[in-house]
This record gives sequence, structure tokens and C-alpha cells, in this order.
Amino acid sequence: MDLQLTGHRALITGAHRGTGEVIARRLAAEGAAVVVHGFDATQATSVAGSIDGAIAVSGDLMTDPGADAVWTAANREGPVDILINNYGRAQRGTFASPTEDWVRMYEENLLSTMRLVRLALPSLRAAGWGRIINLGTIGSTRPNAENPHYYAAKGALANMTVALAKAVAGSGITVNIVSPGIIHTAEVEESLRTLGRQAGWGESWPEIERAAVAERFPNAVGRLARREEIADLVCYLASPRADFIHGQNLRIDGGAVDVVN
Repeated sequence: MDLQLTGHRALITGAHRGTGEVIARRLAAEGAAVVVHGFDATQATSVAGSIDGAIAVSGDLMTDPGADAVWTAANREGPVDILINNYGRAQRGTFASPTEDWVRMYEENLLSTMRLVRLALPSLRAAGWGRIINLGTIGSTRPNAENPHYYAAKGALANMTVALAKAVAGSGITVNIVSPGIIHTAEVEESLRTLGRQAGWGESWPEIERAAVAERFPNAVGRLARREEIADLVCYLASPRADFIHGQNLRIDGGAVDVVN
């Protein structure tokens, strides 16, 4: 299927590593021009340099001047009409965590997105077409007792996504949120291997993954999400093929959240 992304330009926040990097590579492979954002200019440049036609931008999305600098640089070689708010960060905590930790989670996972949305809307409205895709978590629907500040912020992000979808109704802009279950990354694998040694889950990664999913992250598929799977969904939502998908929280979790809605 041709996703018809040639001629479109996408800014992917936090694309200097992890899932964001895979999203950038997938979008470029589909013909989009991509803008790789990182907080560190060197890391962003390294990734962008390995993607044909990509450019790198850097800036701190937790400040208005930083977000302004990112948006300005991202549009320097052509207008961005696809905004992928991939950046976000979890932090361990409890209800006893200090207020500043809660504020930080809202800055990292909600306000960083809000700043770029506010900057992007005028040009997207003027163009009469655009995509805003936010990266969330199934924890916004099914939060855990641990890390409540993170889940509260991601829950607010899901709420903001639906409100934004209503605010841009009829403009040609679509807004959606993609909510993965736990994703297989190098950091996650390292952590689960450590837990696996303590819990006797086995020695090989397939054994550890099966046991970890069964005991800690149950889902109907029986494994962790792959970054490429997240990226493929994002690419489709970013494309003109997805014109009628709007205001949705699309869970990609192997059936972990077993509700009908």
C-alpha cells in the first residue's frame, strides 16, 4: 500500500533514540521528509545523518523558548504538516513523591506536547491539512499504583488529544493518540533479564519474555510490543489514507486492555 507520504514533512520529537528513531526511519522509508528532534544536538545529528534527506533540530521542549527554536528550525527547509509528539519520559514515584516530581512529569509528558501543538496549529490550519499524533500509554486507561504522577500526566495527554480533535473539527487536521503496552527496548530487556535471574524465569530472552509477560504484563498475544509495530501504526495515521481516523485513542497492546469501547 502506498501511504502517499511523499511531499509531506514530519517532525518527530525525541527521535534521537528509541521508538522515535524507528518512527523517523519508517516515515522516511515511506517517502516523507523527516525532522529528527533531540535535546542533544550531537545525538540528533547522528541519527538524522543516517536517514536520507533528514534534518536534525535540538531544543528543550520543557521551555517556551526551546520549543519555539525547535519549531522554527524544523520548518526551515519546508513546512511541517505532520507533528509526531513522541517525546515523553516515565519516572519512578509514589503518592509520597514531592510536588516538583509531579510537575516534572506534567512538563515532560503533557506540556512539552502542548507547546508544539500551539506552535503548529496556525500553519496547519492555513494549509487545510495536517496530522498531530501523540504517543501515550495504556496506563492512561489502566494506571498502576506505582508512578501515579506519570500515569496522571499521560491520562491528561489522552484527554487533551480528544479536546484538540474537537477544537480542529472541519479543518483538515486529524488528531489521534497511540497508546502502546510495554515496548521491547534494550533498556526493558536489560531490566527484565535482571528480574528474570532473580525470579528464575530462564536464561534465554524468549523464556524471559514469556515469563515476564505472563507474570507482569499479561496480554493475549503473549509478548512485548516491538518498536517497529508502533512505528507502522504511526505511519498509517500520518498518511492521507487515514483521513477518517480522528480523535481516537488507539491502543497497541496485544489485547492487554480487554474492554469494549
